[in-house]
Amino acid sequence: MRNVTYSMGVSLDGYIVGPDGDFAWTDPGDEVFRSFIDEIREVDVHLMGRRLYETMLYWETTDPSTFDDSERAWAELWNPLPKVVFSRTLTTVQGNARLASGGLAEEIARLRAEPGEGDIAIGGATLAAEAAALGLIDEYRARVHPILVGGGIPFFPRDERRVDLELVDTRTYEGRVLYVRYRVAR
Repeated sequence: MRNVTYSMGVSLDGYIVGPDGDFAWTDPGDEVFRSFIDEIREVDVHLMGRRLYETMLYWETTDPSTFDDSERAWAELWNPLPKVVFSRTLTTVQGNARLASGGLAEEIARLRAEPGEGDIAIGGATLAAEAAALGLIDEYRARVHPILVGGGIPFFPRDERRVDLELVDTRTYEGRVLYVRYRVAR
């Protein structure tokens, strides 16, 4: 069965976006960006909410001749990757995306039943919080940036549920960014 993974940049105090909506502090250096490229190679489909979808449209709507080699490598993997967008407000999406036709649990069950070995990636804190509450996330992958932002959108859902995790991998990247990968203990 394919794993559902949740991977994002996060501040040391646990936020993916600061209280002012800023996330420029997650701007990856070359080494961190290459790790995202390596990670996306293992993904068969990416689930995301509206905000992340709209942010990531950059890669599909920007002239690729303006990209450096790493950015071009990312776009070549990202653009053809199937994406499922969960939104209450969007009526259409572009690129290789489709609007979710069912609820999150139903979409994940359907995707897990399809042939394939790549991960089902989840992006966006709101969607990931819903998946976590339903017990659907198999791995958490965080690139922890050396900053305290004091509030904003949390990486982890704020619920009363305990989840035991097993450490799978850690790395320290340039810029003092720490990568941690945990598998949900089942």
